[in-house]
Amino acid sequence: MRIRMVRSMTGFGRFELNEDGRKLTVEMKSVNHRYCEIGIRLPKKLNFFETAIRNIVKKYASRGKIDMYLYYEEESDSTESVRYNRAIAEEYIRYMKQMSEEFGLSSDISVTSLARMQDVLVAEEAEPDEDALMPFVERAVRGACERFVATRTTEGAELRKDVETKLDSILAGVDEIVARSPEIVSAYRSKLLAKVQEVMGDTQVDPQALAIEIVSYADRICTDEETVRLRAHCKSMRDTLDATDNVGRKLDFIAQEMNREANTILSKANDLIVSDIAINLKTDIEKIREQIQNIE
Repeated sequence: MRIRMVRSMTGFGRFELNEDGRKLTVEMKSVNHRYCEIGIRLPKKLNFFETAIRNIVKKYASRGKIDMYLYYEEESDSTESVRYNRAIAEEYIRYMKQMSEEFGLSSDISVTSLARMQDVLVAEEAEPDEDALMPFVERAVRGACERFVATRTTEGAELRKDVETKLDSILAGVDEIVARSPEIVSAYRSKLLAKVQEVMGDTQVDPQALAIEIVSYADRICTDEETVRLRAHCKSMRDTLDATDNVGRKLDFIAQEMNREANTILSKANDLIVSDIAINLKTDIEKIREQIQNIE
């Protein structure tokens, strides 16, 4: 069986790759989200890689609202080029000749003056070599993702520790309820017997009728099924923490079932001590549910 470390849905990762005159910095962070929502902000020059980057991130995270930022720099001047717009130059020449004829002016068009006209010569970045750039981008993105997962795993370990502490508290409460149940029935028997004798005086109490009433009372307050299921849910939650990928949703479902059992125990409680224990159970379960909301 493969043991998986529980991961939080909040995390941060940063990785900087600098080589061959190129520098790429990748930063990513995440917060809780029901699904996996990835937002990527990258420079125009790297727009082509957005889908590939998104697919890489999905391999490292299955839930959470993730924001990723890429900052790219190139030291080489070879990334810029000049583009000559012949059609625009022809338009300029045609209109200047027309103006010369209409107003009787001499034409003094020169290459230098024409080149200064707007949009005749345009400096622009050269198209990147995507095949050569992709491995560089992928290394930087994976580096950030690995650090991102590391922070999620560290926080996940703390979340797991807290959940397990709460589970121990719940199981201790269940043990107290189980131990308390016979005492409640015994106390009810003594109280009922004293009440009947008070009303009937010295008249003999019917043992069979008394037994029937006590059995009926014990059945009404019996929480054996609930305590057994609570123990089973605690075990299921531990097993889920140990051996399942993407545990957050399943843990939340188990916590809902645990809360249902605690509510039933509280509704059946006819004893102040058991009521207090049941309230503590609900409190611990609610705290577990709050922590589970942070687990991937």
